Amino acid sequence: MTIEASKSEQRAAKIRLGMVGGGQGAFIGAVHRMAARLDDHYDLVAGALSSTPEKSLASGRDLGLDPTRCYGSFDEMAQIEAARPDGIEAVSIVTPNHMHYPAAKAFLERGIHVICDKPLTSNLEDAKKLKEVAEKAKALFILTHNYTGYPMVRHARELVQNGELGEIRLVQMEYPQDWLAEPVEQTGAKQAVWRTDPAQSGVGGSTGDIGTHAYNLGSFISGLELQELAADVHTFVEGRRLDDNAHVMLRFQGGAKGLLWCSQVATGNENGLKVRIYGTKAGIEWTQADPNYLWFTKLGEPKQLITRGGAGAGSAAARVTRIPGGHPEGYLEAFATIYSEAAQAIHAARSGATVDPDVVYPTVDDGVKGVAFVTACIQSSQQNGAWVRV
Repeated sequence: MTIEASKSEQRAAKIRLGMVGGGQGAFIGAVHRMAARLDDHYDLVAGALSSTPEKSLASGRDLGLDPTRCYGSFDEMAQIEAARPDGIEAVSIVTPNHMHYPAAKAFLERGIHVICDKPLTSNLEDAKKLKEVAEKAKALFILTHNYTGYPMVRHARELVQNGELGEIRLVQMEYPQDWLAEPVEQTGAKQAVWRTDPAQSGVGGSTGDIGTHAYNLGSFISGLELQELAADVHTFVEGRRLDDNAHVMLRFQGGAKGLLWCSQVATGNENGLKVRIYGTKAGIEWTQADPNYLWFTKLGEPKQLITRGGAGAGSAAARVTRIPGGHPEGYLEAFATIYSEAAQAIHAARSGATVDPDVVYPTVDDGVKGVAFVTACIQSSQQNGAWVRV
């Protein structure tokens, strides 16, 4: 892997990691654990893995955790682990959205670094409060917008920063799925139940679950700040309490325009995340279906294919590339990049060193912007697509 730590960092002890949520039957918890293991920076030692002490203990045993460090609640875990000389240094929070704020607050206030799944919180009020807690805490906050970890996404961002696209005019983002094209939540499917429940997910359905990913990715690559939006948010499946499709027009500071489409009822689509950005000098196109490829087209010239690990890929992509070009890297590797970037920051915090300026990960600020985006989408749609400032 080319996310290489210094020799002193390579000798450093692994980061003692805990997890809140992610117990038996939880998809994203397993993804976080694989991502944390991939580059060997972390050692999972504790968890409050489920909503009851019994389920948490059973889940912990499945993972080989010490039963005495399988807690019945995140509050208990935060209190006891903070007091242990060998307590956790960081915690992964992989619960439904409504639990992100109280869980993150409990650990941040005890000086334990937080690596939290997105969106930041289920509502904008909690997002702003969590930002205040994070800014006061003597601990880091990392948000796992994992798609920013793809090497060719990093290269796309580098092209924009280097002025290769010129002045950005258009940002097009889409994230279509079809897994909620039917009322899956009515079957009791765990992943569908909480994602379509306003009490757990928040005000946004597709907008919060995948729209935030598309919005974050477009912002990450383009570097643009959203100014206002106009949204048509809709629920197609009868009886569903949250949106399952949205079309959003975007106006960015500086004059660039954007379009975002997110859908969980787009039949025939799986995780069709795609970003296209067009400037006065060139355009770029990246799709998660072929994450090792980036299309780059200068005005008046043929399209150019840049590959991960291949000729033309820059330093930003190279430092998060693990294997030679031609061997595909994908979703888990991109997720692991966020964990490795976080590890470099945590190692630096251990020793009081300055973090390498090339280390990049989504922050609490990115999280607040994501929740503000969802909130504005719902507000706009309720006003028949009126423009709403973000």
